[in-house]
Amino acid sequence: MNYIISVCRPEAAAVFGDICPELCLPLSIKLYGRGTAVQSMLDILGIESTEKRVFITVADREKTKQLIKEQRRRMFIGVPGHGITVAVPIKSVGGGKTLEFLSGGSEGAKYAPQQAYPYELIVAIANEGRTDLVMNAARAAGAAGGTVLHGKGTGGKAEKAFYNVSIADEKEVILIVSRSEQKTDIMRAIIENAGPGTAAGAIVFSLPVSEAAGFGMFEDTSGEEE
Repeated sequence: MNYIISVCRPEAAAVFGDICPELCLPLSIKLYGRGTAVQSMLDILGIESTEKRVFITVADREKTKQLIKEQRRRMFIGVPGHGITVAVPIKSVGGGKTLEFLSGGSEGAKYAPQQAYPYELIVAIANEGRTDLVMNAARAAGAAGGTVLHGKGTGGKAEKAFYNVSIADEKEVILIVSRSEQKTDIMRAIIENAGPGTAAGAIVFSLPVSEAAGFGMFEDTSGEEE
């Protein structure tokens, strides 16, 4: 079972909206975000805006592969500038009814996650307007790029700050996908250059990724059916 995060251009959002019901995926949430590509890269790719749509859905292993295949075919995921998809494995599901719902109504469904994954999703939560500090540090350590989501912490007024970072302030959530062997260097660079005690005040953690699309040489498509 995977928690799938798909990032695409606004004009491709309707296509994703068509794919999910076709595959009987039970859950789809749309968020608004922006890319972190520098202007020179936007010029090379002929892209005028960094505005993005971020979709979140849940699928089993087979439907994850089907979803990515359809995204490549109909949304051109994999072509530079058209978007990315990552699948984060779900470790556990709360209750049989929930698992049955997420499995598309399969009665008696069981789930056991695998243990080793080739990629990592690095999540950095930084102060508003400080994404560049995070991305400059990440790129220097080998990161290719990222996607930014805007949000607000939910800590109450009485919440203590974490290393002088207010939990309830406006935040930017930066999502970066890397190979597993690069994760430590990228996270260390962010912590040292944009972590707690800096203007960015970034808090960083990572999640395993079982499938990825839109990352060029990151991908192995040999197992996909034509």
